[in-house]
Amino acid sequence: MRAKASDMHSKDCVKVAVRVRPFNKRERDAGSRCIISLVSTSISIQDPRDCHNRRSFCFDYAYWSHSGFTKDQTGLFVPEELGGRYADQHSVFQDLGVGILENALQGYNATLLAYGQTGSGKSYSMVGYGPNKGLVPKLCDRLFEAIREHQENRQCQVFFSMLEIYNEQVVDLLSRGSRSAAGLRVREELQKGFYVEGLRKIPCENVLQVEQLMEQGTRTRTTAATQMNANSSRSHMLIILQLKQIFSKESITKQSNINLVDLAGSERQRSSGSEADRLKEGTAINLSLTTLGNVISALADVAVGKKVVHIPYRDSVLTKLLQSALGGNSRTVMIATLSPADICYEESLSTLRYAERAKRIQNRAVVNESPTERLVKELKAENARLLQKLSRMDQEGRRASDESKELRQLLTQNELQIRAIQTLWEQHLQEALKDWEQQYANITQERRMMQMYPYILNINEDAQLSGVVKLFIQEGEWGIGLCDSAPRSISIKGLGIQEHHAVFRNEQRRVTLTPLTGSKVIINGSAVYETAELQHLDRLILGSNCTYLFVGYPSERGGEDWSRYDYDYFQSELAAAEGIRLSESSTGCSQTDPSLLAVFYDYIQLMPMVAEANQMSQELSKGVEFKLEIKNLALSDYRGHDLQKDIVVRVAAAGSKQVWMWSKAKFVNRKFLIEEVYQQFKAAQREDNVLGSEGTEEAILQAQLVPCTSTGLPLGEDDILIDPSEVLGRRLDFQLVLDQCCGVRWIREARNRGIQIGFRVFDCSELLYTPAVWHNINPLLDYRVQFTSLQTSQRLLDYLQSSAVVLELWGLQEGCSVLSSSLGAVRMTAEGVFIIDMLDPPQAALSDSAELSCSVRALQQDLEKLKSLNESLRKENDSLREQLNTVKNGADGARRRSLRPSCDAEFARALKVFYHSMTSVRGQLQRLRRHRPSEESDLLGLRVFVDEQSRLLRDFSEQLEGSVSTLKQDVAAIVRRKRERSGIWS
Repeated sequence: MRAKASDMHSKDCVKVAVRVRPFNKRERDAGSRCIISLVSTSISIQDPRDCHNRRSFCFDYAYWSHSGFTKDQTGLFVPEELGGRYADQHSVFQDLGVGILENALQGYNATLLAYGQTGSGKSYSMVGYGPNKGLVPKLCDRLFEAIREHQENRQCQVFFSMLEIYNEQVVDLLSRGSRSAAGLRVREELQKGFYVEGLRKIPCENVLQVEQLMEQGTRTRTTAATQMNANSSRSHMLIILQLKQIFSKESITKQSNINLVDLAGSERQRSSGSEADRLKEGTAINLSLTTLGNVISALADVAVGKKVVHIPYRDSVLTKLLQSALGGNSRTVMIATLSPADICYEESLSTLRYAERAKRIQNRAVVNESPTERLVKELKAENARLLQKLSRMDQEGRRASDESKELRQLLTQNELQIRAIQTLWEQHLQEALKDWEQQYANITQERRMMQMYPYILNINEDAQLSGVVKLFIQEGEWGIGLCDSAPRSISIKGLGIQEHHAVFRNEQRRVTLTPLTGSKVIINGSAVYETAELQHLDRLILGSNCTYLFVGYPSERGGEDWSRYDYDYFQSELAAAEGIRLSESSTGCSQTDPSLLAVFYDYIQLMPMVAEANQMSQELSKGVEFKLEIKNLALSDYRGHDLQKDIVVRVAAAGSKQVWMWSKAKFVNRKFLIEEVYQQFKAAQREDNVLGSEGTEEAILQAQLVPCTSTGLPLGEDDILIDPSEVLGRRLDFQLVLDQCCGVRWIREARNRGIQIGFRVFDCSELLYTPAVWHNINPLLDYRVQFTSLQTSQRLLDYLQSSAVVLELWGLQEGCSVLSSSLGAVRMTAEGVFIIDMLDPPQAALSDSAELSCSVRALQQDLEKLKSLNESLRKENDSLREQLNTVKNGADGARRRSLRPSCDAEFARALKVFYHSMTSVRGQLQRLRRHRPSEESDLLGLRVFVDEQSRLLRDFSEQLEGSVSTLKQDVAAIVRRKRERSGIWS
């Protein structure tokens, strides 16, 4: 039973849906069994190792797409029986997509998140495949249908954007120009919140244009993944539909953003089993999903009433862009996809826990309205008034010529503003039409060339990205590799691709491939080193893992099914070439041993990763070799089955001759870390250069800032802080490490020269220098200096997060004096650590605010007087209490004793009221003691401080005087009543 789509409007809680997919080929071959059961919106998962361990979860929607379906004549997957439990694409859209669309049309921001491990069906649910269209294309189709239905009473505009986040870098998938190596920047604005600077927004008028843009973005995504040595499972894809509705009658504009997010695969967040080799949370590739989990956990705690000081939106690019979707101004739906196989138990359980936390989040969605049309009307009305006034002035003659000229200028400005508002959409549309015409021409040209020439077709691990890139081989000789400047070259980029990698020759309708020296080329699973003739549907692997399918001339193409040549097929051929292939079991039946199947699929899954790791090790000159091995392959039980078979990675260091054996999970985690080091190395080759005064490259410097303990030891994983504000007011230590300077042009020109590095960190008063190094083009600095802040301020945190340490490269000539650091004004600890972030205010600020500082001192003196007055009142109170006790103990007589309890009770109540009042006064006094001017206060800031201090002192004085006055009045009243009743205390 599912909740209705209209229910989404009653609350702003994040709605969570869970979908269970069918077994894939790997899971079927391995004999996997289903461990997930579903009843209504409740889902249960069983631990395959313990049949009594079952966990249950309840969500807003639960979809069973594992079984009970068939394919009709059009290729659609539909339920086998009418009213069956199978949830197809249409039913998922009716529950989730319709609600998102209705929210957007009402003016709310709407977000759809797809979460789950790689291969769990996220892309199928979001985009779909073939006729089984997913949520994104169906939602776009319905959106333009709704626009056509309401075009009489509103004008609608739709802008489309598509971006990808990988390794904390944002890539615009619709950008025509060259992208920056660092990606687009994410900025923050008070009204807009976080946004991507320079992200392209393309206007669309129909769903066909949206499909063309998605195809263009997918092509760009495929190319970018190849260049960055990544696949789609390690990146997040965001599609943003901006809907603008102009209601002419109401003069209101509603604008809403529909965010459709396909998150990266979640499986790399898991630990690596008993070895406790956890993937570090600081790894950039994993940072976004880890931070997203922290944000969801913090928001879930807020929803149940827990006190949460900080929600780490700013810790990753992804969470910055999703801030409105999680805990902000958006109506949000998450669809979590699951594999029901027992071999995916840990990943599926983790996904269910993740989704359960997300279900508790509460957003604050509001309708986004703006009176744009009213602005146009007001401008038009003002123009009419100006024209009327101008006509009267023209009748009066030339006396008002200057005023007439000014009015005409105002009139022109208003007309230009009106025209800009009205024509902005048309301008965007005209620009987009040119792009669509160019895209259509490119698609037409591509289809024409497919019928004329052979080509190679990309094959990706993600089926959504396979077949996107087609590289045509025309007649003649064509070089393929990184080089794209040659006139007859085919440019490809990827790990292990050489500048000139191989040569294609297309002569007399025969295509040959010749590898060049040092390049890696594999055809149909076997490495080739000489010229080879290609046949239709040959499989090519260039470099470490750039996989292509060769498609011959049209006359060679038949009706064969090309879909069987998927990514696994390529890796299976490689495994077979290494002697790893599936065969019949020892019992003679045709069914392969499930344990062998599981090991085989693990093997082909890790093969490309091992190839990439070896290539990165080679380029980084690490001297480490990785090799896949199967543990316990020859062992089996009496039935021929062996559950102990497993994949291990043999790691051998060439220098030390040491050998380690890593498990699959440990290798996968370490491979991500290797990849991060490799990305940093490539970035250093591109950007981290020392430039001369004229912009020339002088050297490459390897430098890093490393947090450490007070004794200089590196921090452990338990000491890493997620929220930097946690170190405010505490000691913070870090080291500046300068390892090596490479390729120094200054010394290359003359070997008798030397260098030094100068730098200043934060508010360190002196410039510090490294020791001089002579006669070496690649000098090894091996310099390390430690800095400490005894009480970390916000200024230092801002500096470490947003500023930079400037390193100066000084050239030394033979015979000159070496630069030295003057440490007279520098404060240091006993251990020789430099102290920064001193609390003394700047001298300039003190001189500019001397008068206000005197006022502050006067206020502090008044505070001391009030403190002494408070102390004297306390002594007087003690004296009164002693007198009361004396009277109580020394009095006698029945009449006096009978009156004492009532008077004493009244006096006790008066004292109790006084003590309560003094508690409030004491709190005010503490606030005054803690109230100090900011270290960064300027003249205006100190004035504000003095005003605030005066207000606090006034409140303190009023509270103190009121408390003492009330006490005196109460005591006087009690004494008066005693005298009247008994004549005592005369």
